[in-house]
Amino acid sequence: MIRLTLEEIAGIVGGRVEDSAGSEVLVSGPAFLDSRALEPGGLFVAFAGEHADGHDYARSAVEGGAAAVLGARATGVPTVLVDDAQAALQELARVVLERRRAMSAPLTVVAVTGSQGKTTVKDMLAQVLADGAPTVATAGSFNNELGLPLTVLRCEEPTRYLVLEMGARGVGHLAELCAIAPPDVSLVLNVGMAHIGEFGSREQIAVAKGELVEALHADGSAVLNLDDPLVTAMSERTDAHVWTFGRSADADVRLEDVQVDDLGRPSFALAFREATEDLTLHLLGEHQATNAAAVTAAALAAGRPFDRVATSLRAITHLSKWRMQLLERPDGLVVVNDAYNANPDSMRAALQTLAAMGSGRRKVAVLGEMRELGAESAEEHRQVGLLADRLGLDVVVVGSGARGVYDALVEARGGADEGVGAERTTRHVETTTQAGEWLRENVAGPDVVLIKASRSESLERVADMLIDDPEVHESGEESVS
Repeated sequence: MIRLTLEEIAGIVGGRVEDSAGSEVLVSGPAFLDSRALEPGGLFVAFAGEHADGHDYARSAVEGGAAAVLGARATGVPTVLVDDAQAALQELARVVLERRRAMSAPLTVVAVTGSQGKTTVKDMLAQVLADGAPTVATAGSFNNELGLPLTVLRCEEPTRYLVLEMGARGVGHLAELCAIAPPDVSLVLNVGMAHIGEFGSREQIAVAKGELVEALHADGSAVLNLDDPLVTAMSERTDAHVWTFGRSADADVRLEDVQVDDLGRPSFALAFREATEDLTLHLLGEHQATNAAAVTAAALAAGRPFDRVATSLRAITHLSKWRMQLLERPDGLVVVNDAYNANPDSMRAALQTLAAMGSGRRKVAVLGEMRELGAESAEEHRQVGLLADRLGLDVVVVGSGARGVYDALVEARGGADEGVGAERTTRHVETTTQAGEWLRENVAGPDVVLIKASRSESLERVADMLIDDPEVHESGEESVS
């Protein structure tokens, strides 16, 4: 964070300083929420939650190296007292970003949103931009009204690019985030089914996602998916320059000749103006080619040269954990851990990736519930089951919320089976532990296992059970609680 005294912070957020003993306190590190993840010289932001009160950990945070605290009550250590810590954190981020922009060194703020893929694209884009200059990016999918200001406050004077993932649960949410961090480049990936239970329709999702484009100044850049009509239509909502990406021949960054190898890694050509770059990614899934086109268009809008963007994309080997994460056991079992989140579009992409992996390998999909689908939930789970059947996958369904996937499979396959000696497995279990135990008895190398569900289902535990199987690793321990 840009260095500020505690008095300066109090002035920005309209608070007052307590317990500083009259000495000047300098905050030189980032703001943070978790006292267990200390930031030396940073600002500990204390919230009173349902199960814990951050103010109770303020003293230990400062004793551990934090400079001071931002909170709603005195803590016995240097603290800026405010009525609303969240509002104060957001205002601090807004003003600090303004001050950073006013410095002589340039700063480009790139905002990323979409119904699916935004965390993956944010990670890819951050790595591409960081190859050119110092870059700060959202950690994981910390993309809400708390995560965004915390990311902004990690900016320092040398920072050249600030990459912000922005999530929305309703109309107006992105506008609020953009008021804190107005973007120079706004990237909209797609309008899909994620959170449709909260929005009501894809059209309303488009209204919300388009707020990212409306926030641009006239000298900014909107980067839009030309293959998604609801995204393409957002060009009418801005006076900024519009960049497009996709498979369409009219796209500024054109995706061509997509192929996938036996482990699901895509090869393709990217064309921009008169230049073409042939790429092979280390990432899994045909959809990663579209993500690469989106990243390329955004990086071009941010000023990176086309050939250097391609070089950076080729070098990417990993993203945030639990997102199409490829794991392999010593016996050759391949586990694709995609348990971070799920919606109908990302579920289809993951199943198609699994089906394309490893000719001759047995392919098992371990699927949990897709949350927040509202009235569409039953039909969307049914469609996942039907797709898994068409792709000829073995399927283990976990939990009552995903029962519709299992029921569709049973209907399509003319009756359930337990998978032992059967041509295709169709099985339902209630818990992650039951799923992991069954899989440890029934899969081995060279099988491929995909694990996918919404975050609240905690299906990454199944991957832990398979990869840390004590029968495979002598020192391994089951990590299921």
